[in-house]
Amino acid sequence: MSVTQYEIIDGVGVIRLNNPPVNALSHALRDGICKAIKKAQKDDSKAIVIICEGRTFIAGADITEFGKPPKAPSLPDMLNVIESSNKIVVAAIHGTALGGGFETALACHYRVALDSAKVGLPEVKLGLLPGAGGTQRTPRLAGVEAALDMITSGNPVAAKKAEKMNLIDVVVEGDLELGAIAFAKSLAADKAQLKRVRDIEIPASQAGPEVFEAARKKAAKRFRGQLAPQNIIRCVEAAVGQDMDKGLATERELFVELMQGPQSSAMRHMFFAEREAAKVIGLAKDTELRDIKRVGIIGAGTMGGGIAMNFANVGIPVTMLEINQEGLDRGIAIIDKNYSITVSKGKMSEAQKAKCLSVISGTTNYEDLGDVDLVIEAVFENVDIKKEVFTKLDSVCKQGAILATNTSYQDIDAIANATKRPQDVIGLHFFSPANVMKLLEVVRGSDSADDVIATSMKLAKKIGKVPVLAGNCYGFIGNRMLRPYGREAQLCLIEGASPEQIDSVMQKWGMAMGPLAVGDLAGLDIGYKARQALSDEQKGEPKTYCIADALVEMGRLGQKSGSGYYKYDAQTRARINDPEVMKVVEEQAKAQGIERRAISDEEILERLTYAWINEGAKILEEGIAQRPSDIDVVYCFGYGFPAYRGGPMHYADHIGLDKISARISEFAKQHGDQYWAPSTLLKELAESGKTFKDWASK
Repeated sequence: MSVTQYEIIDGVGVIRLNNPPVNALSHALRDGICKAIKKAQKDDSKAIVIICEGRTFIAGADITEFGKPPKAPSLPDMLNVIESSNKIVVAAIHGTALGGGFETALACHYRVALDSAKVGLPEVKLGLLPGAGGTQRTPRLAGVEAALDMITSGNPVAAKKAEKMNLIDVVVEGDLELGAIAFAKSLAADKAQLKRVRDIEIPASQAGPEVFEAARKKAAKRFRGQLAPQNIIRCVEAAVGQDMDKGLATERELFVELMQGPQSSAMRHMFFAEREAAKVIGLAKDTELRDIKRVGIIGAGTMGGGIAMNFANVGIPVTMLEINQEGLDRGIAIIDKNYSITVSKGKMSEAQKAKCLSVISGTTNYEDLGDVDLVIEAVFENVDIKKEVFTKLDSVCKQGAILATNTSYQDIDAIANATKRPQDVIGLHFFSPANVMKLLEVVRGSDSADDVIATSMKLAKKIGKVPVLAGNCYGFIGNRMLRPYGREAQLCLIEGASPEQIDSVMQKWGMAMGPLAVGDLAGLDIGYKARQALSDEQKGEPKTYCIADALVEMGRLGQKSGSGYYKYDAQTRARINDPEVMKVVEEQAKAQGIERRAISDEEILERLTYAWINEGAKILEEGIAQRPSDIDVVYCFGYGFPAYRGGPMHYADHIGLDKISARISEFAKQHGDQYWAPSTLLKELAESGKTFKDWASK
């Protein structure tokens, strides 16, 4: 069946597109549109409407064609055919018109849309820019500043707002096809002009150099390290004061530059990795899911409250349990405050806030959790306390209820064995703040049932999370890899670096924050308390934690106490370097018999990032992660890893496993196998000239 059909309805030529699931701009679709437009030039139609079947207008380019030889007609060729039509062409938009789909609509002479529709140019989220006139037509219609904001953010715009921006001509109610045909007929009857956007000129006086300079500074701060937003600004700048063809030439040149560069490769990798992570290898697609209609949460602290908000946001009733009414009231108040902040930012109405709060209730009695379908424990990280909680849950929760722990590193099986139904137990590791962070590690225990795993993965998507399945080991995927990263930060510090140097290296490289600044943010006392419960053997060598312990014992707990690795301004929380910390560092180095030396930025970067990669390879060897790209998803969505580097394992492939393996061998000689025992998998892949991607596709 053809993906395009053409017929004349009431004097209007209707081009109907049907390329499920999202009407992506495949070669067949592009070719069909061109042929239909050309056919319409010669028939009795008075105007033309382009409309889509299914749930959406053209949602974008066919991403599966990326990297393949182009087939004519290209997208720009198709848009030229549409724009050059001698009969008015109207785009009828429902669902989403994104990327190449919206560029198609912009090439039409007029645009109508349902109130529920959204339009946008999200290419920046793939490290790209709109490559078929989006950077040239949008500012001609919406103005330069509105276009810059829309294209550099990549966020979709609702139809009503798009109408105010002059990107949509008419928002229609009811039947889109009838409305679009009626609008096209009226245009033809009125002999309306062929509004070719390419003919609109943007006077240089409308947007001077200061506009673009401000946009560059804003983008540099908002999208630190990313090339695409800066290239987008250059393209919009090219639209000012010159004709369309020159602007299109600039757009094409900068698009190709991004497409062939490592950043877009990494971000496209992440696009597919996120979708792949939701698939569980070996799990039957028809696995029956458990119905989750009510949720219980043990603990109404910051984490428990954040978790509760995720379910309330999608209308699932939540019962929060605390040991006393005071703790419960405090937790509910924090949730109320969080929602109020969202309302103040215009991202939620008061009515929506009230609706969310209405499905959150509290209790101090375990018996009130008897009818929940899922319960999530979010108490202090003490395995004995968690076992006690699960023993109680086992006695009060109905059969078939999923019992989940939010532990970030404890043994899932040890917790599950505190119940008589280990098959119903799973780890649901939310990241803080749980109402904001996208990642959810779904941790499979030895006995976790298939339907429990499948339900957890599906539910994660429902509450807006990106799920990644992990096996059961200390720290799972993310926190297990974080240990060697933190270890190397401590060793670089005691061996010769400063906190500022270490954090600066990682921030400049692209991390949201450096490791020591993250420690201050989280609270140095958390790690300190966790270490107190470990034996000397479990703690490891004192040089890997003695500085942190010394700071805590001085009362320097991080941001919350006003000082940690840095001092913090009481009002702004601005970070200030503190000579007192370097005194502590030097004292501890002396006590450990370490002679400090100058450490290069390159060494810091390699030690911290290669520590991740080596541990990630071990995680793959052991089957803790299903695939290398799952590790990338964990780090990009949960740990501030720059998406434009594609996650640790993709980054490793980009650097070259042979280079990394050789450097790790050098570190092993310098610092010992205790820290740098090379992964067998990494060595094998390096020696055979293969990548982690090759290994995953075998």
